[in-house]
Amino acid sequence: MNVTETAADGLKREFLISIGAAAIDAEVQAKLQDLATKIRMPGFRPGKVPMSLVAKTHGEAALGEVLQQKVNESIQSTLAEKNLRPATEPKVEVTKAGKGEDLEFKLAIEVLPDFEPADVKEISLEKLVAPVADEEVETMLKGFADQRKNYVLEEGRTAKEGDSLTIDFVGRVDGEVFEGGSADGVDLVIGSGRFIPGFEEQLMGSKAGDIVKVNVTFPADYGAKELAGKDAVFDVEVKEVKIAAEVVIDDEFAKGFGLDDLEALKKAMREQIERQHAQMTRQRLKRDLLDALADRHDFPVPEGLVEIEVAQITRQMGDGETEETPDEAKKAELAAEFRPIAERRVRLGLLLAEVGRRNNIQVKAEEVNRAIMDEARRWPGQEREVIEFFRKNEQAQAQLRAPIYEDKVVDFMLELAQTTEKEVSLDELRKDPDEAAESAAA
Repeated sequence: MNVTETAADGLKREFLISIGAAAIDAEVQAKLQDLATKIRMPGFRPGKVPMSLVAKTHGEAALGEVLQQKVNESIQSTLAEKNLRPATEPKVEVTKAGKGEDLEFKLAIEVLPDFEPADVKEISLEKLVAPVADEEVETMLKGFADQRKNYVLEEGRTAKEGDSLTIDFVGRVDGEVFEGGSADGVDLVIGSGRFIPGFEEQLMGSKAGDIVKVNVTFPADYGAKELAGKDAVFDVEVKEVKIAAEVVIDDEFAKGFGLDDLEALKKAMREQIERQHAQMTRQRLKRDLLDALADRHDFPVPEGLVEIEVAQITRQMGDGETEETPDEAKKAELAAEFRPIAERRVRLGLLLAEVGRRNNIQVKAEEVNRAIMDEARRWPGQEREVIEFFRKNEQAQAQLRAPIYEDKVVDFMLELAQTTEKEVSLDELRKDPDEAAESAAA
């Protein structure tokens, strides 16, 4: 095998690789000889098929297999010999290949950059902590009470916000009844926001037995595209008007949640809110850590990885783009807008991967299994199918493994960083770091 480096530009490398015809022919002959001992052909005893006939019928396939094998082996050999780590899938262009010919191909790769991670011990971070206020517990308690609210029929009542109405309705667009626009016996709490904006408000003041004509406009981003932005008229018959019965928050109420008394319920709620605060604290601390790391690193990143990230961000955000396939000008505009974000993400991803590699941070099989089970629980009734999908799909498992790995590396780095706690309000903890910085500057 002869390897010649033909180009080196930043992280990009190109090689011309050639393998002599004699070496290829020898492996083809060995493959055919092995095949001759196994194949069966009419008129010949097993193992007695003439080599000339074996070569005629299977020579082309054997040559193709050997050439593919040689390409793969020589790529791996070249990467190992040159101590190169490819960032993306190598590109191969075969320039010569055929029976009795040398194999010659061009190999183009983009390699991972060499860089030295900054010393995390020199990074100072402020850990924002928001104590749980009694008002938060009371708000959660009231929310639980609202969920347990019972509605009782009140004869002759005029509907007000917070009342529950039982209604039948028929909806029309351009005078025609549309699919999914009719139903009977629907319970609707006025003010719940379940229906199209403007629908519930027009039922205020109605009574049982009333027929109300409700005029609304479907939102422009409505899920059913054929209805989006269109005017509709609903004929609504009010069957019942119910008023919410007062829910008494006491020990009996707490027992409905399997707890001994109201104090135990409040304690459980406080612990739940504390976990939510802790999660926000960690997310803020992680963001600050990544910002600090981004400020300390400016090594080149592989163009191929950046392009992949730009495409992913464009799909996710799209700047309001609703077309399935934006035009080329729009694509270029979005790519330019999101490129700095993509470069930052790729650089931080490579940095975290390098820190994890150097410190032998790994994701255990049981951690992936827990993530699979968590994913399965999101699909009640389809748990078995979801688990089977992940068990058989390495790429899907990798998508679950990636955030676990990132969190483990981040936790490792947070242990090394200099961290001081600062007590703040919940609003300050929730505030976007960029907004907080702008407020401080002002």
